[in-house]
Amino acid sequence: MESLMMPRLQWRNYSTTASKALAQSSLPSFLDSLESLTNRFAGLGLNVRDLVALSGAHSIGQAQCFTFRARIYNEASDIDANFATTRKSICPAEANVGNANLAALDLVTPNQLDNNYYKNLIQKKGLLASDQVLYSGGSTDSIVSEYSSKPAKFNADFATAMIKMGNINPLTGSNGQIRRICSALNY
Repeated sequence: MESLMMPRLQWRNYSTTASKALAQSSLPSFLDSLESLTNRFAGLGLNVRDLVALSGAHSIGQAQCFTFRARIYNEASDIDANFATTRKSICPAEANVGNANLAALDLVTPNQLDNNYYKNLIQKKGLLASDQVLYSGGSTDSIVSEYSSKPAKFNADFATAMIKMGNINPLTGSNGQIRRICSALNY
């Protein structure tokens, strides 16, 4: 796997506040359709290739049971049966039981940003419904196929899309702050 080299955004100001309501209304849902995802990204000036590339970030991380319960128990035609069975051992069928239980988004390389995410989608092993819609007979299938076989193309497109996303309404001047430690406000 080639290393992912991304140019750094310099002198970026970060917000000093957070809004749960704004995040919930602005971020994609784990249940979003391809049309909804495409429209949401287009509204930010991002194209379909950006959408598919940025979704590759789901190669890393975990999801809570409540975000994929319906998928593993109710979507037999759009999910690999063995994959669903594996996830059922973490996530009980009963509503509100084990909601916070975590499952890796990528079983193969859960701690590495790579193109296995796309290979998983082709095998119907997307954990979230909003991931699997990227490879379900729609307009993004060809991009998913391309990224699954061309990791360098995924890396390049991911880096480009991250820069584009980072330039969406950045805070400048006296708005926000340049943080000494990214995860903490300056005092």
